[in-house]
Amino acid sequence: MAELELTRIGLPTGVTLKVAFAGEGEPILFLHGFPESHRSWRHLLHNLSADHKVIAPDQRGYGGSDKPAERDAYRVKELVADVIALADALDVDRFTLVGHDWGGAVAWAAALRHPDRIARLAIVNAPHPLIFQRSLIEDEAQRAASRYINDLRSPGAETAIRAMGLETFLERTIGRAADLRKLPERERQATLDDWAQPHALTGMLNWYRAADLVVPEIGEKARLPLWTHLPFPKVEPPTLVVWGMKDIALLPVQLEGLADLVRDLSLVTAPDAGHFLIWERPELVVRALRDFLGRTPLGDASPAVET
Repeated sequence: MAELELTRIGLPTGVTLKVAFAGEGEPILFLHGFPESHRSWRHLLHNLSADHKVIAPDQRGYGGSDKPAERDAYRVKELVADVIALADALDVDRFTLVGHDWGGAVAWAAALRHPDRIARLAIVNAPHPLIFQRSLIEDEAQRAASRYINDLRSPGAETAIRAMGLETFLERTIGRAADLRKLPERERQATLDDWAQPHALTGMLNWYRAADLVVPEIGEKARLPLWTHLPFPKVEPPTLVVWGMKDIALLPVQLEGLADLVRDLSLVTAPDAGHFLIWERPELVVRALRDFLGRTPLGDASPAVET
């Protein structure tokens, strides 16, 4: 088990990211979600660094990384560019990409756009973009579960969060979907310290504001965006999806039709796990990921997709 090193790496995408890395061997890059940091992967990093090179950045807007003020700095194109630029900066050619929550959204996009670089894809409770958008229009339960997105997008969200206090915000976000007794006090305090940094709230919230995602109000009549009717490319790299079925924000409807959108899909469901299973149930995720890595050869790179 290797010791994690922390450093800040400047990227040609215009941001400097704080990055944790350890170990030697085949590289695995981990992308955290909202409202967390590289520390969300702590259990997986310590386990997998025994025989892999593990890399986990604080994504832009989070933790010790830069926090651009502009909303458009958080568009998916920019976030994917950070992933590829970070791999380049570390002289990593092809790698396994693992993403949770918003990190999973970036990972889906990176695999679609850069199958030449992504050898394998592993997703933990993060919906495929096409399925998610369709479900927000067509599935009333998912639409209701995602109502919070519009709250987080609102111009006054930062003011509302400061008014309630960061402790209450933690209870209403992470605590709503996870057992906070499994979050050590040092991790809880580190999370609160991250959020208290200048521009941190705006950086995190701008991930929602910049997303091309239509979230209708409950009961509102809405049509699917045009892009959802167009041919959608398949995900080419071998893909593992691990899903905590008790996720209250991302419902099991996100798994319906997934096999039609992924060339080589492995699915592991956890009936008794929720959204934050990467630190609530890390042993489950480690076991699924190690099994996936062991039986999935790297194979030849697929050509990059022009977007």
